[in-house]
Amino acid sequence: MQAQVSPVTLADWLALLETRHVKAIDMGLERVGKVKERLGIRFDCPLITVAGTNGKGSTCAMLESILIRAGYRVGLYIKPHFLYFNERARVAGTPVSDAALIAVFEAVEAVRGDISLTYFEFTTLAIMKLLADARLDVVILEVGLGGRLDAVNVIDADVGIITSIDIDHTGYLGSTREEIGLEKAGIYRAGKTAICGDPMPPKSLVRYAEAIGADLWLMGRDFNYMGDRLQWAYGGRAQRRNSLAYPSLRGANQLLNATAALAALEALRDRLPVGAQEVRAGLATVALPGRFQVLPGQPLVILDVAHNPHAAATLAQNLDNMGFHPYTYAVFGCMLDKDIKGIIGQLEGKIDHWCVTGLPLPRAATAQQLKDKLLEAGIVPECGSNAACTITSFDTPAAALANAQSRAGENDRIVVFGSFLTVAGVMEARKPK
Repeated sequence: MQAQVSPVTLADWLALLETRHVKAIDMGLERVGKVKERLGIRFDCPLITVAGTNGKGSTCAMLESILIRAGYRVGLYIKPHFLYFNERARVAGTPVSDAALIAVFEAVEAVRGDISLTYFEFTTLAIMKLLADARLDVVILEVGLGGRLDAVNVIDADVGIITSIDIDHTGYLGSTREEIGLEKAGIYRAGKTAICGDPMPPKSLVRYAEAIGADLWLMGRDFNYMGDRLQWAYGGRAQRRNSLAYPSLRGANQLLNATAALAALEALRDRLPVGAQEVRAGLATVALPGRFQVLPGQPLVILDVAHNPHAAATLAQNLDNMGFHPYTYAVFGCMLDKDIKGIIGQLEGKIDHWCVTGLPLPRAATAQQLKDKLLEAGIVPECGSNAACTITSFDTPAAALANAQSRAGENDRIVVFGSFLTVAGVMEARKPK
């Protein structure tokens, strides 16, 4: 019998992990918890976990930016990636190397024994091991799916942030905000700070936090914000921050995310003091790809990872706030298990020309399925300012983008959305050759 050859490169490892486990998503903490203990993962610094339907990545990025400006050595786990897996793990603001990732992949492989792990579980454990060993001042971990049964939740955080709660991943989390809110509240811990940045928190979340004895901070009760067109202010339980710059991340909900981030910093102020100037500078310079990211050039290209109705509603609002553009083209690719009808409904009347695309994943909707959904929704006669609305189909986001660019005028705009893979496909196509 031929001995199994161990992966050598990072690409080899990722290819192996994508096919090894019988299920792509296998909720539960028992297997992950056992391997975590074998790895001896322990954090000797403040730890923040961030969950939510939308806004997780933005909140993580703001926290990282502010804390780096304050002089702290910050570790960040954020996902998914666009072009390179290394984007998921950052130390001191820099993605970690292939060699560092391979070393922790080998560490997980060495101790897991006969425990089978999904791609997400294996890579999450590896990155947590990397961050735990990196002599950091603070660690920020973005939760993946839900909260209670997500692999990140094997770690007890000092602060748990939930950014927003809306309908998504109903096959795993439930079909109502109350059910989903309870799943996300699973990241909260007894005696630790539990922040909810959603202005309308589900009752299930509040009840759970109170039942376990978490220190619950609610938007509008324990912290809030106010502002005008030039600046804004944060008000918390015992701390105010005035004359703040608006976050450099575009979008209607970024103040909610920024306010939740500042509440977390207030809760940790005795262990991680941060000055006013560091907060201003961190918010003014924070960057995160794919969150209403407007690329330079004409026609404008807007990248947004909106992939559920809640995020699509925010995208629609952001498009309205941009001012007049003669025509709007959409490059749209989406997973089939998403609420495609709900996503389309939020953008009704905002898009003149739809360029729908397939994506390189089995659970993705085909271009024909997306076209059918648009036709079922009656989108063609309802398209924006253009009575001659069109729907065209493509195999890849790159092909859809090329078509949109060939047809759009210099004053038009192209919005790329529906999935991280849609945005990633366009990013790949725009890379310098």
